[in-house]
Amino acid sequence: MELQNYLDFATELAYRAGRITLGYFNTGVQPEFKSDDTPVTVADKAAEQYIRAEIERAYPSHAIVGEEFGETVGEQEPIRWYIDPIDGTKSFMHAVPLYSVLIGLEIEGTIRVGAAYFPGTDEMLNAADGLGCWWNGRRAKVSKEDRLDRACICYGSWKSFENRTPGSFARISDAVYMTRGWSDAYGYLLVATGRAEAAFDPIMNVWDCAPFPVIFREAGGYFGNWRGEEGHEHGESVATNAALKSKILDLVRDA
Repeated sequence: MELQNYLDFATELAYRAGRITLGYFNTGVQPEFKSDDTPVTVADKAAEQYIRAEIERAYPSHAIVGEEFGETVGEQEPIRWYIDPIDGTKSFMHAVPLYSVLIGLEIEGTIRVGAAYFPGTDEMLNAADGLGCWWNGRRAKVSKEDRLDRACICYGSWKSFENRTPGSFARISDAVYMTRGWSDAYGYLLVATGRAEAAFDPIMNVWDCAPFPVIFREAGGYFGNWRGEEGHEHGESVATNAALKSKILDLVRDA
């Protein structure tokens, strides 16, 4: 199986879908609100429809799971594409450019290929097993910082920390040098490229993180749950560099 072909395909899809979203960005597009009170816009739907159509054309036997249009079961069940057409729709609807298009390819239960494109900043982060992690064509590596008191930590929603484990955010914040709400996938981009040391989400859907297990494996870091189990299906997530992994995991477990 040639992962390079899948990587090239996923990267091109993420880029083209991202350019579609830019046609709607900062134009006053009004969201609809789903049953869970999360927003969706015409840009989300247009980008996912484009990605789905291209996957169905190129790989008609593959399964597809997308945030907006659910699951299409494929004949080749061990191969599944995950799509988040806009990760960070709340940012998008407020004209904040820190949103992304996420595509991950799962083969026999493991994410083997991932692409994350950030249209507002024109940053592409992609990886495949054994092929490295790349940031706009340059090798991407996590930082080497090994001190918590010098670490930069990214997070999504303070409220989600307090709803799950009251007081946990304060404990984490007190232990590190700085916390910043560079949220959604942008925080994980910063960790994978060595510009921050860790990112947390107490609640995580598979389409919101599908590219990141392979991205962090290839960038020399960790992506998984708060108990140290790698992967995309745990309902929570933490990403960190290798030097701080054990300290970060101890910190979140204590919190």
